[in-house]
Amino acid sequence: MATLIPAYSTCAGRMWAGEKRFALQLETKLEEDYLCWYDVPLGTKNSHPDFIILHPRRGLLVLEVKDWKPDTLQSITRSDATILTPQGIKHVLNPLEQARQYAHAVTHILETDPQLTFSSGREQGRLMFPWAYGVVLANITRAVFESSGIAEVMAPRHVICKDEMTDAVDAEAFQQRLWQMFRLRFPGALSLPQLDRIRWHLFPEVRIPAHQGQLFEDAEADPGQIPDLVRVMDLQQEQLARSLGEGHRVIHGVAGSGKTLILGYRAEQLAKASTKPILVLCYNKTLAARLEQWMHAKGVGDKVHVRSFHSWCHSQLRAYHVDQPSDQLGIDTMMAEMVQRVIDATERGQIPSGQYDAVLIDEGHDFRAEWLKLIVQMVDPRSNSLLVLYDDAQSIYDAGRKRNFSFKSVGIQAQGRTTILRVNYRNTQEILAFAAQFAQACLKPSEADEDGIPRLTPVSAGRHGNKPFVIQLPTLAAEGAWIAERLKEENERGTPWHDMAVLYRHYDPVCKTIRTQLKKAGIPVTWKDDIRFNDKQDTVRLLPFHSSKGLEFPVVMIPGAGLIASGAEASEEEARLLYVAMTRATERLVLVRSDI
Repeated sequence: MATLIPAYSTCAGRMWAGEKRFALQLETKLEEDYLCWYDVPLGTKNSHPDFIILHPRRGLLVLEVKDWKPDTLQSITRSDATILTPQGIKHVLNPLEQARQYAHAVTHILETDPQLTFSSGREQGRLMFPWAYGVVLANITRAVFESSGIAEVMAPRHVICKDEMTDAVDAEAFQQRLWQMFRLRFPGALSLPQLDRIRWHLFPEVRIPAHQGQLFEDAEADPGQIPDLVRVMDLQQEQLARSLGEGHRVIHGVAGSGKTLILGYRAEQLAKASTKPILVLCYNKTLAARLEQWMHAKGVGDKVHVRSFHSWCHSQLRAYHVDQPSDQLGIDTMMAEMVQRVIDATERGQIPSGQYDAVLIDEGHDFRAEWLKLIVQMVDPRSNSLLVLYDDAQSIYDAGRKRNFSFKSVGIQAQGRTTILRVNYRNTQEILAFAAQFAQACLKPSEADEDGIPRLTPVSAGRHGNKPFVIQLPTLAAEGAWIAERLKEENERGTPWHDMAVLYRHYDPVCKTIRTQLKKAGIPVTWKDDIRFNDKQDTVRLLPFHSSKGLEFPVVMIPGAGLIASGAEASEEEARLLYVAMTRATERLVLVRSDI
């Protein structure tokens, strides 16, 4: 079965009848290595071909589908057509000409990439794989097509007719109709990197940036700036991101599976159509700052409000004139009281419900059941749009681990709308295997029904790199000096300071000592809440384990490893924390320990 993006269940509601029938034929009559996109914006001009079909051994095909009946078409030339609509006579492009223009727009984008074109010879600069275009006449048979004169202005080999796309048509015959539109046969096959490059060019919204300064890359790169290596969402991620429809949705995903990437895509798409604000919530402030910067970089910061949960509660109390708890209570008691006051004020109507067109929760495993119940009430029932991202293995706060509840019990109606992402794309296989040694208990898989909370074991995407290692030094000060020298070496090799992080478990003595040593060595370093996620702040990030959740860095150093319990001695909490910290590293991970 071919992959249709968005999923048929999501896009069928906006399809014409002929498009529905044709989409089902694509799904059932094409093999699994066919990729089909329906009505997905193309490039920066946001043109919308009805279908784009991509196959590694066939090439690229652009199709327009028309539901015209024989009496709809009043007249047609090679360039335009006159059709009868319920609103009267309308003049439109000949659909074959329309498909041709879309196809040329596609090739012009792809021909800017040297890795997709011939480098020499008669075909120099042209695509190294075939491409074609065609029309589907969903309500006109081949006999009518030929007898009515339409064949004189639409090349018959570029047209699929009503009787050639029925359930009774053999799959081989259906495919033959598609591929007779091509003038050339492809003697080879597109590689996976080439397929990714095609998606990178055609659909900028699925690009993954090289660093966390932005959520998605600019819509269209200058030909001279096209990277040698491109990163895009995998097909499951893209299909999921494009297929998230109305209602409540839950995504269970392992660390590094792209949950936050999908959240960002979803927030951007919702912001384009929303009238009320979109709310994005997470637990830790550092992740909230990162998400907020992303939304502003995409130009939707005015529509998408990003908050840590407790800062959102504080702002709700202030906005609706509810008394704040005393700051003399102690931080934990004060936070708990603040949340309870928001809950109570919402129940009595002082704080209104339904404030947001949509609510998206990142790191939902850190939220208490009563918090989730409160947040559900903030979704406008007319849109009823809620997205919760969850990974039980990364639950590192007491709040999140009190999870003996079902989603239904807190008002999240996600039955039939739950997705599981098991593949870790962030870490190399070496880093993932190394981290797993220290967190075996919290990675032990457990199943659950759709309303429950499974525990997932990550599956490596197979990307390889340097093996993590542990280095022993005599003192904590020596750890700081050693780390400073390694960071300098990385920077001299071209790694920006902001692509490196030092993550610690204990502030005193580890963070205090390491921070002093880094500054002494002249390393530009930013600590915790002072971190800003933009290229202007090119500094090494110094973060506690808790604040590193949701973030990633090519290079991660973990000092004070001698003070971190591991193996059989580690509590589940410590194992989770260490696992989260280690899986922040995308390329290189080093643990440093001493006798303090």
